[in-house]
Amino acid sequence: MPHSQNKKGKGGGRPSEQELPTPSQAQVPSGSEAPNQASYANDDGAHDGNGNRERRRSGRVTYRPKAEAMLTVHARTEDERLLSPRHRPAFLDSDPWRSLRILSEFVEGFDALAAVGKAVTIFGSARVPESDPYYAKARELAGLLAGRGFAVITGGGPGIMEAANRGCHEAGGLSIGCNIELPHEQSVNAYVDLGVEFRYFFARKTMFVKYADAFAIFPGGFGTLDELFESLTLIQTGKIRHFPVVLVGHEYWAGLLEWLRTDAVPRGAIAAEDLDLVQCTDDMQEACAMLTAGSTRRAKEAAKADKASELTAGPR
Repeated sequence: MPHSQNKKGKGGGRPSEQELPTPSQAQVPSGSEAPNQASYANDDGAHDGNGNRERRRSGRVTYRPKAEAMLTVHARTEDERLLSPRHRPAFLDSDPWRSLRILSEFVEGFDALAAVGKAVTIFGSARVPESDPYYAKARELAGLLAGRGFAVITGGGPGIMEAANRGCHEAGGLSIGCNIELPHEQSVNAYVDLGVEFRYFFARKTMFVKYADAFAIFPGGFGTLDELFESLTLIQTGKIRHFPVVLVGHEYWAGLLEWLRTDAVPRGAIAAEDLDLVQCTDDMQEACAMLTAGSTRRAKEAAKADKASELTAGPR
């Protein structure tokens, strides 16, 4: 995928990769424990000719210095081996250990993202080129969100994911990528400040939901549709709090929304009010307002509750 020429300073081109610090070099925030040696990627990446190093280090969390200053990072990262049929002896021998690997993905993912704060998860096709108008829109939206103090979480790959990470990174926000191990190696894009790699889709998807205040859904394929409908199902069934789900691109999503309205609702498959769980827009300023509205409202409610609690308690 072509990229613009590198520039120095904020808003420039592809950022250069910096060598990760060793545990002895890393500055640990006050009151926290020193990171384990395994929390840092080994300096085993291949040079690309420009002094940059490949950042995909399976079983590691990767991050840039600014992410290190904001977060305490630990992580590691399987799906096909779990679901693939095996001969009985190998299956019995490997599954107990596999369950521990699954647990480690949750623990390390929670550890890496615990201090993120306000964030919006952006989904979309990995096949969108830089020349596509939706690439520009994703980049713009992520920049707007970063300007409002939101981190941006993506799947960490190319296409819309890269555009969103890029827009957030260029605007000075915390750009996060939760990458997945695939048969054809999907590397973390160059604009990710904090990267966490996963073997299991279900562990990765939990991170998208747990640490997001809203979802922005750009045009995409099966993976994007999976994330869209899983989020709506979780909200519809009350498994998670109601947060904004915003579709970007009327032209792309109109057919799906019309089918839901004219076929799924009349058949009783979903209720008419379920359609209110999702919004659609082509304007990135409007999308940003929709995505941040819930977090802003909750912050005001929390401040109001705190003030009421202080008044009830009275002077000490």
